[in-house]
Amino acid sequence: MMRTYLDCIPCFFKQALEAARMAGAGKKVQKKVLNELAGILPDFSLASSPPEIGRVIYGLVKRITKKDDPYAEIKKKSNKLALNIYDKLKKKVSHSDDRLLMAVELAIAGNIIDYGVKNSLNIDAEMARILDEEDKAIKKENKSIFDYERFRSALKRAKTILYLADNAGETVFDRILIEEIKRADRDKRIVYAVKEKPVINDALAEDAYVCGIDKLAEVVSSGSDAPGTILSLCSREFLAMYRKADMVISKGQGNFEALSGAKRQIFFLFMAKCPVIAKDVGCKLGEVILSLNRKA
Repeated sequence: MMRTYLDCIPCFFKQALEAARMAGAGKKVQKKVLNELAGILPDFSLASSPPEIGRVIYGLVKRITKKDDPYAEIKKKSNKLALNIYDKLKKKVSHSDDRLLMAVELAIAGNIIDYGVKNSLNIDAEMARILDEEDKAIKKENKSIFDYERFRSALKRAKTILYLADNAGETVFDRILIEEIKRADRDKRIVYAVKEKPVINDALAEDAYVCGIDKLAEVVSSGSDAPGTILSLCSREFLAMYRKADMVISKGQGNFEALSGAKRQIFFLFMAKCPVIAKDVGCKLGEVILSLNRKA
């Protein structure tokens, strides 16, 4: 589990303010959100992970604004726009010399759809960037943090795969990778885990269904509403699956922050979108990561 750094604290305020605005709150309510956050932050230890603090922050925003899912419309738009480029993504895979590698790269490129980190995200522009600049982004791969050969080897051996979802819209990019995995071996059992309740723009079961994941994998809830898979908050059913799975694929920064110190092997797929994460991983900002948890 990644600890919280001092540099995370200004980001918490920025995220809280953005979430309050997304909920349609006026300036007085926005100020109340920030005041309450300022009051509770000193109670948190820096040993806590960012998703643990994030869960409290978004719970606070929901309570004060009385809006359960401030990002509902954004998630719908993200899903729609990603589905609109699904055929182009599939074409990229089919024209690639290494279909699995391209599917992995696209799955990671889809991780750019993140309102928690990029508060001013323009979905249309980002979708275009994913398609037009994906090749350039992938050239940034640092082989020490992009362990594709080990990933491919583990994938061949695994009969049961637990795939931890991240954001809505990104689910379409996950579908591309899952389709490629199933194409190589139809008998693999893939379980796709989403959040139990709304938090930022994280994927829920409805997002997985809209994006067609249920045709390829079993869609389950982790039982948690934290912006990262915090095991202590997950359901017994999920934890049983987590322990039994031959392979765990984890998408996104939040899941990395929550699980980077896990005792079992996990493959983390994400893009380093903030300086704190980049420093923790040992990479440059914007680099794509396919990293095995070597502490297991």
